[in-house]
Amino acid sequence: MSMRVCSLHLHSGKPANEMYNSHPDWAPSLHLGYTEMKATKTARCERQQNRKRQRTDSTPAMDETVIDDLFPPAETPAPAEDGADQTPLTECDSCQRRRAEINRLLEENRTLKRELGQRKMDEGFLKDDDVKVKYYTGLPHLEVVMGVLACVGPYMTQRSKVLSPFQMLFLTLMRLRLNLPIQHVAHLFFVDRKTVSKTFRDTINVLHARTSPLINWPGRDALRATMPHQFVEAFGKRVAVVLDCLEISIQRPSSRKAQARSYSHYKHNATMKFLVGITTQGSICFISKGWGGRVSDEHVTDNCGILDKLSPGDLVLADRGFDVQDSVGLMCAEVKIPALTKGRCQLDARDVEGTRKIAHLRIHVGRVIGTVRNKYAILSAEAPFHMVLPCKDEDMTFLDKIVSVCCVLTNMSPGVVL
Repeated sequence: MSMRVCSLHLHSGKPANEMYNSHPDWAPSLHLGYTEMKATKTARCERQQNRKRQRTDSTPAMDETVIDDLFPPAETPAPAEDGADQTPLTECDSCQRRRAEINRLLEENRTLKRELGQRKMDEGFLKDDDVKVKYYTGLPHLEVVMGVLACVGPYMTQRSKVLSPFQMLFLTLMRLRLNLPIQHVAHLFFVDRKTVSKTFRDTINVLHARTSPLINWPGRDALRATMPHQFVEAFGKRVAVVLDCLEISIQRPSSRKAQARSYSHYKHNATMKFLVGITTQGSICFISKGWGGRVSDEHVTDNCGILDKLSPGDLVLADRGFDVQDSVGLMCAEVKIPALTKGRCQLDARDVEGTRKIAHLRIHVGRVIGTVRNKYAILSAEAPFHMVLPCKDEDMTFLDKIVSVCCVLTNMSPGVVL
């Protein structure tokens, strides 16, 4: 085999015209006439080509944004010149399989994202579904929930970056509405049970501080302007409030003294008693702090502060247990309670008619209290004893705040009086 050797003087850097084999600065160049290497072993070359194809086929799937760069759309080839080869170029089978796999993975990713969004406990979970909103929160519409969030959201402290302000409020409303166990709520929101407990307590504190002014005593002009005709026909426009008590069962205290104070002869259990004032329209206008179940309704009425809200000439409707004529009389007001048969064989006709009127109108109070208790299951369950302990640096208990928040949320729903 003949070949051409180029020589080079290393010292001068110029090509040499002759092959000075004996010169110390002479050396042949790198290109010695070989243009390509020919495979001497066919099997070895095939194995190398197979490895290259396997590495190409195992390339990971890419995002759809780069698919068009990798696989540009096929274009109509320009007409070839006369005599040129007009065979169309086709996509290889490997590229077709790769494109199909990428499309399958992208569709699966979109499906999983859509399913995850439906399961996530956020605004999208309640959107356009008033039945679901009413079941989980007790409020009529999502707009009402968002209104509450706008009121309390700026004052809520996020203890966990996982929960948004809406999820913190939603978690709290679910606990009030359904009385779900803390561990169950933790599974629904994918957080720790300690996070659920702290979030619930903090959110209740904020809700009570920001929404308690919504339980307000209306003025006399507002009462008279909105009084239903049933009350006007029975008592004129004098009725200011209808009173009754809400009792909530609590865990039995360990102290004998606390047991004696909290035992209710009516419920035959340890309870906390709250005085509730209802307007003639069916909205809650007063809620007292909790008292031990043994305390009488008369004592609660005299000491909870509701008498200070009465005006001269007001009429109060109450049950038989509210023997507060003297206390209400000191405010130049009047109380109406069903007549008692004590010391008499039967009631006279006038007392029967008056009792019938009072009982017919007082039913609204029972309906409102029943609505609060049935709508928010946490009030129907036995409250843990730690809820009836005074909060730190406050003169009220955590159960007082829960009852107040539930009453506010009830006022945000349609009333029970037509």
